[in-house]
Formats: sequence, structure tokens, C-alpha cells
Amino acid sequence: GRNPMLQEALGIRPHVLVLNKMDLADPRQQPVSTRGAGAGQGPVGPLQDSARSIVPLVAKLIDSSPRYHRAENAEYSIMVIGVPNVGKSSLINSLRRLHLRKGKATAVGGEPGVTKAVLTRIQVCETPLMYLVDTPGVLPPKLGDVETGMKLALCGAIRDHLVGEDIMADYLLYTLNRQQQFGYVQHYGLPEASDDIGHVLKHVALILGKTQKVKVLTGTGNVNVTMLNYSAAAYEFLRAFRAGRLGKVHAPAVPLP
Repeated sequence: GRNPMLQEALGIRPHVLVLNKMDLADPRQQPVSTRGAGAGQGPVGPLQDSARSIVPLVAKLIDSSPRYHRAENAEYSIMVIGVPNVGKSSLINSLRRLHLRKGKATAVGGEPGVTKAVLTRIQVCETPLMYLVDTPGVLPPKLGDVETGMKLALCGAIRDHLVGEDIMADYLLYTLNRQQQFGYVQHYGLPEASDDIGHVLKHVALILGKTQKVKVLTGTGNVNVTMLNYSAAAYEFLRAFRAGRLGKVHAPAVPLP
């Protein structure tokens, strides 16, 4: 998906849509072509799963746009923008390793909000001389509906605690069952598919040993009781989904065209 507000802000500026995290997508889906938005620019071909084509493609788009190709020296400064937690920083580090054989230059993490400000230019290529600028993820101020928000939260674009791990886990189970993706049954050794999130999380907590000690006030004083930690089980359920351990994702895309 894309943030439609960013798409409007780009206008006719040359840009490339990079589809990341391909390893989590259903291989049965048709590949999506990138589009360069220069003057009269049409489809420029699929990026597939290789980062090697990004730098030449960006250089070609800018060189073919007289409006933005005015400098005598071929030096490119490119801004990397997108929704939170889609791998913008990871992309920059990958290009830097690929073309310069250098280590990572920007922090990455598996949750939104790791990049908190627009950073300085980071060189990712020598020939052509190209710099990328990492930016914080941006979502629209208002989402169209609750389900869009839940999908974004499941993909890690919204912090878990803002929605609630238990609510997200319940929606995830509903979505997996609706799409007939029953990988969770085999992954956690369940006897059969279930639409009861309490039953599933209880099994997850037992399998992974997610427990917590709770003080219970009795007539003779406080007693420590070991109970299943459903919140921790919900968190692990979400992590397994995001890591692809519950199967490939082939649900309809988040409607951010």
C-alpha cells in the first residue's frame, strides 16, 4: 500500500514505488510494476526481488526528466518516504552494503517509530554518486475505517499498545480463518482450527511457557499464584504472523492505493 497523501504530494516528481518484504507475500500473487512519475512517464518495469535495479532506475528517471536534471555534476539526493515500519531504513542499509560494501548507517527495528526525524544524507553509491535521506514513516491523519487501521496495526505500521495486543490477536485469528489460512493450527499443534481467541492463546501460552505470578488476597494473606500470561501469548502470536511463521499472506491489500 501507499499513503495517498504522499502520492498527491509527489505530483509529477520522478519517483519509484518499492515493494518490500516480498518474502512474506503469497508467491501466487502477480508481481506489481513500479511507476516513474516523470513528465509523461509510464510503467518502468517490475523491481522483482532485487535491490540492484533501484539505483540505475532512479538515475534513469532523473536523467530523463529535464525539469529535475539541471546540475552539471551527476549527484543525486533521494528521499525515502512511506508508511511506518515498511523497511525504509533497511532498504538504505541494503543499498549501502550492495554498492559500497559498508555497514549499516541508520538504525532499524521491527516496530514503527525507530526513525524519529529526517536524518542527514547517507551515501549509498559511488557511481553514480547517490545519497538517500531516511525519514520517519507517515500515515494519513485519519484512516478510512477500523478494518484498515487493524490491518496496518497487524503489519506493524501502528504501535501494538495503541490498539491492544489482545484485540489485534483476535482480529488476526478472524482474518486467518476467513482466508482459510490454517498454518497456525500446525505451528502451535492445535487439534483443529478455532475461532475462539481465548482457546488459541491458552494453547500458545502453554506451548511457549508464557506464565506470570499474580498475588491473590485470601483469608490467610497474600498468595502467589502462577497463571497463564495471555498478553504475552498474544504478542507471540502477532510476532509469529509478522515473521511469516503462520504462512504467506494472501489477504486483500490494505486499501492505501
